[in-house]
Amino acid sequence: MKLKELYPYETAGSAFDVDYRWLYEQGFRGLIFDIDNTLVHHGDDATPEVEALMRDLRDMGFQIAFVTDNDEERVLRFIRNIDAVYVCDAGKPSRDGFLKAAELMGLDRGQIVCLGDQMFKDVLGANRAGMANVLVKFIRLDSEKRIGKKRYLEKAVLALYRFTKADRRLGGVDVKAENPSTAENLGRFARHEILFSDINPLSYHISAKKETAKRHLQNLLRPLPYASEKRTEPLANLVYAYSCGLIKQGKDIDPVLQWNKADNIALAAGTIHGMILHPGEYFSFWRCVGKMTRRRGYKDGRVIEAGVTHPGLGGGLCNLGNALHLLALHSPLDVVEVHYHSDALSPDHGERVPFSAGTSVAYNYIDLRLRNNTSDDYQILVWRDGETLRAELRCDRPESRRYELREEGHHFQREGKEIYRVSKIYRDTFDNASGELLETRLIRDNHSLVMFDHDMLPQDAVR
Repeated sequence: MKLKELYPYETAGSAFDVDYRWLYEQGFRGLIFDIDNTLVHHGDDATPEVEALMRDLRDMGFQIAFVTDNDEERVLRFIRNIDAVYVCDAGKPSRDGFLKAAELMGLDRGQIVCLGDQMFKDVLGANRAGMANVLVKFIRLDSEKRIGKKRYLEKAVLALYRFTKADRRLGGVDVKAENPSTAENLGRFARHEILFSDINPLSYHISAKKETAKRHLQNLLRPLPYASEKRTEPLANLVYAYSCGLIKQGKDIDPVLQWNKADNIALAAGTIHGMILHPGEYFSFWRCVGKMTRRRGYKDGRVIEAGVTHPGLGGGLCNLGNALHLLALHSPLDVVEVHYHSDALSPDHGERVPFSAGTSVAYNYIDLRLRNNTSDDYQILVWRDGETLRAELRCDRPESRRYELREEGHHFQREGKEIYRVSKIYRDTFDNASGELLETRLIRDNHSLVMFDHDMLPQDAVR
């Protein structure tokens, strides 16, 4: 026996954590399950949850088989409410039981995925039969303090497996499973598959601190002429105005975090409101806003870290950054630094507006920076008005040009088990007097992960 024969194609927290629809889309049509400690605790009957899962899989289009070392009486008792074929007394890890199940289902071995909890029986047998397989965590009662010697050996082999390229041979099926362990991610980091910041929350925190220190050093070594003057009196000419609602409502949206976001934006907007950009000066979001602390009044809002949303201090300031970015895009100001996250954090309400979300800011190294390369003064006005964020860009002289954003090719695109918003966003520059189109420039080639419930998307919008 070779060690690699013990390596599963995938691992999952349980049989309930597997993305079976994704497997079906990859062309698999048959599922072989172990029973004891895979679906139920050893000796237990099928639970209502197991029976419901099997019905769902049949409705999805899968053939189902059970391959087990149990005797027939035990198997028949388990499947009395389940439509499936079975092979009992299989003698795993012999491949014979797996091949017999394939024959009973009328499927080729390449169309089948096997699921079990034992590396030395389920995984080894499936690999010998040439079938894809998923190793799930074995079901263990709280009262069970000890595990068998083979389980410890499996843990050792599994640790080796994490550091090999055998991991994720199906492309990732456990969408609802627990997050990968630090040991797993260390292996992926060693194989250059992920960044150091993606290993665990501590490594992310270390990386963020490093980037913050780097930005402080850069600011010290390369000082720029930053805008500092503020005026309460608005400049005479309105260049562009923007407003958006601050309080989102819907499934899985925490109203407390929404109101906290609005409070955070009000605090940060107060540090920017009235800022004058003289010719040649730079605007820096974080130079104005500064470090967010609870002492300054900032609260927990929704933040995005490593592609995951969760509560965090100062959450919601990306909305403010996005509004300021939009002001700049509708003006001759140069955007010299901008960062993006997904612009599909929640479903669109009403008509789709390009850049209604997606600009990212994080203290202090993910900054929004603008430069005034014109000969005129510009002024940023931004404030909270109840549940609304309002922003204006004003100038001391009338503009000779106008700027419009447009989006082409907008659609949602399924990629494996994920869905992305895909589009191209352009900025058109027109002469104000003649209306002549002077320039078209691609602003963003958008490919944003949809981070809300996929069921909330119109199905005809997904390609």
